[in-house]
Amino acid sequence: MSLSAAIAADHDSSRWEKYIARFEVTDKKKMPEPGGVLFIGSSSIRMWKTLKQDFSGFSVINRGFGGSQIADSTHFAERILHPYKPRQIVLYAGDNDVNAGKSPETVLADFQQFVKTVHAKLPEARISFIAIKPSLSRWKLSEKMVKANALVSSDCAKSKRLDYIDIWQPMLGGDGKPMPDLFLGDGLHLNAKGYALWTSLVKPRLAKRE
Repeated sequence: MSLSAAIAADHDSSRWEKYIARFEVTDKKKMPEPGGVLFIGSSSIRMWKTLKQDFSGFSVINRGFGGSQIADSTHFAERILHPYKPRQIVLYAGDNDVNAGKSPETVLADFQQFVKTVHAKLPEARISFIAIKPSLSRWKLSEKMVKANALVSSDCAKSKRLDYIDIWQPMLGGDGKPMPDLFLGDGLHLNAKGYALWTSLVKPRLAKRE
């Protein structure tokens, strides 16, 4: 068994089934147009309520499901990724992975498996990885997160179809710690100011229609 297969076998994505089924019901009513920009991943994507306004001029799709890890987006790619034929996929995941005890090396392996799964059906699609964010509530995991980000960043540098978007550094204040005014009261999820910062960093990296 390969490392990626072992990771997949060890990870149970069934808890997300009802959320994925809900997306499928939405798709039956109106399927997103092909060639859009798909945002997928955990709660930082799911809670991005202003996504369409923030990226007006782009055809954006939000398929975030809170609490998910990279392997979950890979698992459900057949159902909430491939059918849309997006020209670009923006992934935010890895935060929950590290919090669940996964090593930086496993985060990288899971990301590589995600890329492989996407490019098997959509070889031209650009994949942008939003760096694991620094947060007040998970600051004790910051060293592992920095290492995971570095591994994914190095991997993205090897391919023109991969892109690493650094939001880690811009979210730190002068004291080298996360700026509290970017977060909701839980110290984990972003508020409007946090999303405005992310928008300013992600927007220049979105691929225009050719």
